[in-house]
Amino acid sequence: MSNEQSKEAKSYQSPDGSLPRRIRKELTKLLAGGGVVALPTETVYGFAARADSESALERLRELKGRPADLPLTWHIGERGAIENVALPNTVARLAEAYWPGPLTLVVKGQDERLALIAKDGWYGVRLPAHTGTSEFLASLPFPVVMSSANRSGDRPMSTPQAIAEEFGEELDFLIDNGPSRIGEASTVLRVGPGKFELLREGLLAAPELRRCAGLRIAFTCTGNTCRSPLAEALTKLALARALEVSATDIGEFGFEVSSMGVFAPPGAPAAEHGVAIMKERGYDLSRHSARVATEELVSHHDRIFGLTESHVEALQSMLPPKQRRRVELLDPEGHGVPDPIGGSLEQYEECARVIEQAIERRVSEWV
Repeated sequence: MSNEQSKEAKSYQSPDGSLPRRIRKELTKLLAGGGVVALPTETVYGFAARADSESALERLRELKGRPADLPLTWHIGERGAIENVALPNTVARLAEAYWPGPLTLVVKGQDERLALIAKDGWYGVRLPAHTGTSEFLASLPFPVVMSSANRSGDRPMSTPQAIAEEFGEELDFLIDNGPSRIGEASTVLRVGPGKFELLREGLLAAPELRRCAGLRIAFTCTGNTCRSPLAEALTKLALARALEVSATDIGEFGFEVSSMGVFAPPGAPAAEHGVAIMKERGYDLSRHSARVATEELVSHHDRIFGLTESHVEALQSMLPPKQRRRVELLDPEGHGVPDPIGGSLEQYEECARVIEQAIERRVSEWV
């Protein structure tokens, strides 16, 4: 098919997926005016329309026969498009790992341009791994939604021939890049306050996504009976508040929190005063069992915090040079946490307060 014939058929054949300037210009004009065009992605073809135009969104829904209450997904051409949206670090880690790629993230954020597609403040966003399409999306001065090329309820289309046969002149333009590479719709994950929910299965499994979204965090003191158990418990509570879930559910977001000691007596319980302090905060520390910090245990974690500089040095000595940056002092201001062992309940309270303050300075890095 020649390019001239393609133009007459309101399509353009691009074997390598790239779009010449004249085609990008024509597509931009069509979308700006409220049109709907079909673009290739690595998963399936998608129908694209302006996200900030009520008439364009209505046209897209009419084309697909899609109910108005079903959400549409914002498609971006580069990660920088979401920099102005205050998204949590859990989302940022997923985007860093899987974008561009077959993952749609349903997030909660504030962006006036997306008011028409947001549902109770939630909206979907995806960066497709198709060079021509992503470069085109990045060049646009307005946001664009894409929805799989199909009639609502039918299987998404992965070939331009099927789209042309089904939709014909209903579309304003079709970019023909041959069959989609994957041929399966993206994984859809809702992640945000109180939610880590796989809405549509795809190539990416929930355990893999959780592991990427969260962090494995550990705290280390000397005996793993006083300071580090308090840090472990207080961190679980802080993460629970930030994620808006219970402390027992932080694992749903991929978070794993533990503690150990450089010279821990294996199996020793937490100090009684520490247990009493955490009980007042609604956390049961009575089942704590001390663990010795080993190279294998330290290597398992993404972030390891020593309660004093001597703990940091001991932990770093267990790791290869390139991995030592994962070990830090808990207090970002550089202060160690005094050991309350053998002290009064008031001294343990003061210890917990110091640890809690340090955690509050850190939690925004984690969630």
